[in-house]
Formats: sequence, structure tokens, C-alpha cells
Amino acid sequence: MPTPLFDTYAPPSQIFERGEGVFLIERSGDRYLDFISGIAVNALGHAHPKAVAALKAQADKLWHTSNMFTVPGQHELAAKYCRNSFADRVFFTNSGTEAIECAIKTARHYHFVNGRPDRYRIITFTGAFHGRTYGGINAGGNPAYLEGFGPRMEGFDSVPFGDHDALKAAVTEETAAILVEPVQGEGGVRALPDVCLRGLRELCDEHGLLLIYDEVQCGAGRTGKLWAHEWAGSAAPDIMAVAKGVGGGFPMGACLTTDDAGAHMVVGTHGSTFGGNPLAMAVGNVVYDELTAPGFMDHVVDISNFLHQQLHGLADTHSAKVEEVRGKGLLAGLKLKTGYVNKTLAKHARDHHLLIGAAGDNVARMAPPLIIEEAHARQAVEALDAALAALEQG
Repeated sequence: MPTPLFDTYAPPSQIFERGEGVFLIERSGDRYLDFISGIAVNALGHAHPKAVAALKAQADKLWHTSNMFTVPGQHELAAKYCRNSFADRVFFTNSGTEAIECAIKTARHYHFVNGRPDRYRIITFTGAFHGRTYGGINAGGNPAYLEGFGPRMEGFDSVPFGDHDALKAAVTEETAAILVEPVQGEGGVRALPDVCLRGLRELCDEHGLLLIYDEVQCGAGRTGKLWAHEWAGSAAPDIMAVAKGVGGGFPMGACLTTDDAGAHMVVGTHGSTFGGNPLAMAVGNVVYDELTAPGFMDHVVDISNFLHQQLHGLADTHSAKVEEVRGKGLLAGLKLKTGYVNKTLAKHARDHHLLIGAAGDNVARMAPPLIIEEAHARQAVEALDAALAALEQG
């Protein structure tokens, strides 16, 4: 019998009916250690009591008004985002790719209102992933995601990841902005060195460009700082797209800007029916409060250092199959050598009740909840050890 769903996904046989902390529980009662957390979404794990309580309380009061009316939770959360970051203004969305769309529009409109409508081109990087909307796939530039969807959208210039000369050569009088992930997720869990982020900031300042960070996957504390670019010091963006972890499992995202970069986005320039709805804001405020609680980021740094140490040991043990350990913080990856397939490794990991993902460049991706402890890291590495032992070429 044909499924009533689009055949756009290929899930494994497991069907999960509930989650508890860092575990997902199947209908049979089998427990799986969740080291992918909905692709870097469940930052506080599953069914976090404070998030659950906030969602239930708001659900009893008001679900939706649209942005025709003031949503107090938006003002509260936006103030928190701006309090200790580069940002002065926030637009709430439902997803990461919507936040990217807002960022692209904001960058182009900035130059339009400043008398340079000809500055609309945006430089991006190979291996990038900026979501599945038409604008998002064109910004990302992956041919596999673009195939079959008509002509490519004008205005994006993709340069090779890490090629400084190509980047500088791509800047023209029509360039509006540079869009980059501080840590590429889908592209193979590749962290951009801090010195490169600072270099991007300097290049943008030199040419009057806006710097856009896509922190949809690497933000919200995943690297051990609230926003991944903060590790680089003087490399703050003008615009930043966030999502995934900021909602802790509830669909939400945001586009953050400086006052200069966002003041021109006035009534009529952008909008969203559901973005920043009361339910999302109730959960988003709790997630932010937990992520910024004293000691939380210290824990992420400590546990990620421990995990990476364990992964390096695992890579040494299986050096015939693992090329390198990648990533930053709790966005980590194992790049496999030619002949060994990341999706097959993920399948073997599931056989040992560990959930991981697959990313580009033949990388097995891990993005566990930020609340994992050393015991969970050890359990994951033990399962990966068995999975790698079972992994064969082909």
C-alpha cells in the first residue's frame, strides 16, 4: 500500500514513543542513547521538566494571535538575546531556513536603503547548508539539492571552503554580504578556525559588507559558548540566523541583527504568521534561561573535552577506518576513510542502541543533548567501538 506521505525521508525501523533526558524509548521499551538529539535540537534533552511546565502552562492560556498583536514573550526573549550579544534587534521565525531567508532579505535591503541596490550578491562556501527553502538551497549551492528545481537563483557566489584567495577574488562592487557557518554541520562537521572568522570580519569591514553567521546548528551553547562565533573574540556578525537548540525541541528560530543592520526592516518588509507565537516563546525563554544558568556552559566545555578525548582514542584504535575527529564542542564527527560508509556505521551504532547521524564528506555526526555526563560519553564510545569493529568496506 502506498504511503500517504512524501517519500522524502528514509527512517530506520525504530519508532520512538517517548523521551527521558538523553534517552529515546521505543514502543517495545528499548532505550537508545540519543547522540543526535533531533539533529542538534534537543539541547536540554527530552521532556525537560521546566520546558514541559512552561509549554503546558501557556497551552492552557493562549496558543496563537499572529503578529497582528503584541506577543509579550517575544519582547522578553528578544531582550535576553540582545542583553549579552552583538545583537540589538530580533525577528522570530519557525525554523532555521526561515531565519536564513530573513537574513538574506535583511542584508540586501540594507544596501537598498543605503542607496546601493546593485549590492545584492552574497558570498557562500562549498559544503554549506542553509536549509531547504529555494533561497536556502541556492545559498548552500549543493548541486544534489538544486537538481530538478529549475534555474538557479541569481545572486550567490560560492567559493571553496578555506580558500582565502578565492574568497578575496569573489568580492566585487555588487557584493552585499558573506554568509558562513562557524561550524559546518551538514557539510562534514568542519569548524572554521577562529582566525578565519576574525579575517572575515576584517574583510567585511574593509569592503563595506555585512557578515552573516548561520548558527542554526552550531549555536545555542553547542560549542560551549552561547554562540559559536564568540570563541573568536572580535569577530561579531552584523546578522545571525539561529534555530534548532534555541527551542529545545519546539519549532522556533530567529534572525538577530545589530541596530544598523536591522533598523531598516520596518512594517511591510518582512513578516510571519506563526513566528514568535506564544507557545514557542514560552519554551524559548525557558531554554535561554537554562543555557545561561551559572555553570551550564562550563559543563558543556568540560564534557565536550572529555568526549573529544575519548573519540580521539577511538580513532587511534580504529585508525584503519577512521581518518580524523572533527567538530567543536558537542557538535562532533568521525570522518571515515574511503571504502567505509558513515550511514552504515550509524546503522551498526543503532544495533548497539546508540543514535548518531550522517553528514557530508563521509562523516558520522554526533550532536547529543548538552546535558550529557561522562557516563553517557563512555557509553556512546563503547557503542561506537563495537559499531566500528563491525563496519566493513562497501
